[in-house]
Amino acid sequence: MLKVENLEVYYGVIAAVRGIDLHVEKNNIVTLIGANGAGKTSTLNALVNSIKKKGKVTANRVDITKLPTHKVIQDGIALVPEGRRIFVNLTVDENLRMGAFNNERFEVLKEEMYQQFPRLSGKKEQMGGTLSGGEQQMLAIARALMSEPRLLMLDEPSLGLAPKIIGELFETITELKKKITILLVEQNAFAALKIADYGYVLENGSITLEGNATDLLGNDEVRKKYLGG
Repeated sequence: MLKVENLEVYYGVIAAVRGIDLHVEKNNIVTLIGANGAGKTSTLNALVNSIKKKGKVTANRVDITKLPTHKVIQDGIALVPEGRRIFVNLTVDENLRMGAFNNERFEVLKEEMYQQFPRLSGKKEQMGGTLSGGEQQMLAIARALMSEPRLLMLDEPSLGLAPKIIGELFETITELKKKITILLVEQNAFAALKIADYGYVLENGSITLEGNATDLLGNDEVRKKYLGG
């Protein structure tokens, strides 16, 4: 589904991502964990070409390295950025419309989103800015799904949410794996590894460890640094 080779991101002379390789299999959840400043968000932004980068990115065996961001989205990759960035002055319905572009399947997709995220179904005409943090995150994901992506990238979806809402959100992410592939960036390493198939540990822009998620959960180094054990 996604192959990343020797990805580098620089901000001036500062290296944010230092030549990393990633591989994401179809219908898997792959998680990228690490501390603040490790380069996780820079990696996702580089994959959709919203920042300058070096390296090669292939999706569905097509080289998307130099495609403009809107073409990357049209080719089936969607990013839910950190901070949600919903349209606070638009209704829930209108937010979903923005995610669908000119998709003729808007009405069908919209109803699918309300089934997937029942918390939103009773708030179709409510302004996005009046939703709770958890509801805004669900709306951000639903809006991204309106473009019918094959790969969904999520940047810190649990940030600032109550534990109960995090649990509900990660259950939904697990269900989505039946239909699409997911690349998940998370500081909540335990929650991410619990639902992931494979994981990468990013430190100071470099991948220091990778493996099956269950193996990483039991890894002493990972437990000490990221799981509080």
